[in-house]
Formats: sequence, C-alpha cells, structure tokens
Amino acid sequence: MNGWKLIFLAVIFMQLGMVGAQTRVIHPGEGAVIARAIQEAVPHDTLFLSKGIYRENAILIDKPVVLIGEAGTVVDGQMGDEIFVIVSDSVSLENLTVKNVGVSYLKDRAAIRLNRVSNVTIRNNRLLNTFFGIYLQKSTDCVLHGNTITGAAEEESKAGNAIHIWQGERIRVSHNTLSQHRDGIYFEFVDESVITHNRSIQNMRYGLHFMFSNDDRYESNVFQHNGSGVAVMFSNRIHMENNEFLDNWGGASYGLLLKEISDGTIHRNRFRSNTVGIYAEGANRLTISENQLENNGKAMDMKGNSMDNRILENNFIGNTFEVLTNSKTNLNQFAGNYWSQYAGYDMDKDGVGDLPHRPLNLFALITDKVPAAHMLLHSFLVHSLEVAERMFPQFIPEQLIDSQPQMHPYDLD
Repeated sequence: MNGWKLIFLAVIFMQLGMVGAQTRVIHPGEGAVIARAIQEAVPHDTLFLSKGIYRENAILIDKPVVLIGEAGTVVDGQMGDEIFVIVSDSVSLENLTVKNVGVSYLKDRAAIRLNRVSNVTIRNNRLLNTFFGIYLQKSTDCVLHGNTITGAAEEESKAGNAIHIWQGERIRVSHNTLSQHRDGIYFEFVDESVITHNRSIQNMRYGLHFMFSNDDRYESNVFQHNGSGVAVMFSNRIHMENNEFLDNWGGASYGLLLKEISDGTIHRNRFRSNTVGIYAEGANRLTISENQLENNGKAMDMKGNSMDNRILENNFIGNTFEVLTNSKTNLNQFAGNYWSQYAGYDMDKDGVGDLPHRPLNLFALITDKVPAAHMLLHSFLVHSLEVAERMFPQFIPEQLIDSQPQMHPYDLD
C-alpha cells in the first residue's frame, strides 16, 4: 500500500507541476544574484535568501516560487527602477527589507509590482524609501499582509502610494503599517475586497483613497494624521466598520469624505479631532449607526444632494458644530442619537428627550459661508443668533430634527 501511495502522490505532484521543487539557499554576491536564482529555479521552488545586502532591481518573477528572507536580508534598488516585478500566479514574497526605488515622472515605479496575477502573497516585508510601495494591476485573489511601508517624500508630486491597486478582485489588505506616502492605500476599480487592521498614518493626501470600487469592506483600521482620513468616491455597497479616523486636521481635511456613493453602511467607527468628521456629497441610502463623533470641528456635513440616509444611535460629543447642510430641506432620517448640545429635558425619565433636537444652528450656516466668522464663536453675537433662531426657525431646515434625542450617550467601546 505504501508503494501505491507514493505513486499517487507522484501523480498529484506531476499534475501540479511540483516534481523537482526544492529549497535553495541564496547568498549575496556581485550582480543579479536573485534574478539568476529565479531563472534557474523550477516551479514551486523555495528560495531562501541569507542575510546581507543584494544590490539589484528589475527582478522578474515569472514562475511560481517562494522567496523568503532571513532576518537582515536587504534588497537595495539603489534608487533605480522597480525592484520585484511579479508576472506569475502563486508567488510568495516574505520577510524581506526592500528599499530605494527612484522617483520617476514617466513611470509608477514600485518596490513590488504584481501584473495580471492571482494567488500571490506579499507578507511581513519592510519597504523603505520607495516611490510606490506595492502596486497591483489587473490581479485577483492576492494577499498583502503584515508589511511596513515607509516613504521619504516631502512633496506630494514626488510621492507615490504605499499600496496601489488598480483593477482587482478579492484582494485582502491586512495588518499593514503605511506612512509618508501620497495615499496610504489607493483602490481604483477594485471589487469584493477587504481592508482590515491596517494603520495608515502621516500620509500627504489620504489614509485610504477609494474610487469606482464596489462590494468592498474596510474594518478595524486606523487613519491618523493624514491630509484627510478616507475618501470613498463613485462606489456602491461599501461596508465601513470599527475604524478610527483621528487627528486629520487642516483647511480641507475630513475624517471620511463620501462622494457619489450609495447603499453602504458606516457602523461603529470613531471620528475624533477631524476638521470635518463625515462629509457627504451625493451620498444616498447609507445607514450611519452607532458611531462616535467627538471633538471635531464639524461632526457631519451632509449636502442637500445626499438623500435617504439613516443616521441612527450615534454619539455626537463635544463637536463645535454637530450637523451642517447647504439645503433648506432634509431628506434624511436622524433618530435616536445622543447630542451633547441638546438642551431639552426628560420629564418622564424614559431616557429620551421630551423635545426634538435641531442639530443645525444658524451660526454654523454663517461660518460655512464666511469662515472668518469663527472668531465670533463664543461672543454675545452668537447668543443673539440662538435667540433669533428660536424666534425665526424658518432659517433652519424644518425637517432636520432628531425627534428621539437620547439623554445619555451610548456605550460604544
């Protein structure tokens, strides 16, 4: 029986193209050491790169192999062209330090490029001083996990994205740390993919930039100290849960920017210390629930062309302005939220305010039109406007109310 088992396994390996696959140990040397080793390898070989510095770039991986680096393995592109170009399915690249890709205004040079491949894994690598970090194009079913990608550009025009994905499906981006690039993560035409447990911090433009991508999820990520936190544009059915949008502060900074997006969910996220927590333009049929919006300049700016959204059971705490709009009507539902600026009472002690709450005030509208008016925030004039607002409520959209304001914040931790 043992003989039959060996024959059976041999047949399986032949079908998979794995006969003759082995582990090869590669040592640093002169010239294209890694490129030669890949050229000499058979499909499904494992190439173990011993520690040291490998000075080469334009390394083509055109067959299914595994490259694993010993601790201290460095591949230095010497500020030249791309370093790894993967054009084969079923490749794994792990535990390498990859650094020094030169800036180009003619080509999106990347430390690691995946081109028309599937089932590729890029795991636990450290990328330093690269123009683009990891660049996927027209690829499917790939995993980017546990990588640290740190750029060095000081100008947006000289910076690429840490992770850039164009035309992909079922990509998983998880547990990466991304900083000092143009965008931390860039998705364009990427469907059915997951972004989870990443830290995208101190990037020049967006922590995450999302364009023309559908049926995706991003969960449990941190977007902090970026030009803006996250932009989700021209996309449908996006699920956003348990993320943190922190300290994205500046003249045009947002925690979350939504533009022409429909049928998604924004659930149990934290928006803290952003110029605008959530900015929505052309956002429709979203459920925004159980989020914590605290200490933002404007908690939520919901433009008039955003319709049929449900804003339910969120905490609005310590924001300068709670809600802003540019319309005299409101076509969205606000219900059951906690508003720290609510001045009503609860006579029957059921935990719900007896009077509805109007989260939009007249001074917010004025400062939106005349930003310099912010200097009057704590002046007697603002108190006078509040009195006028109660006397002439027609200045505020009549339907923009929460008829069930909560007396106590929800426990969302």
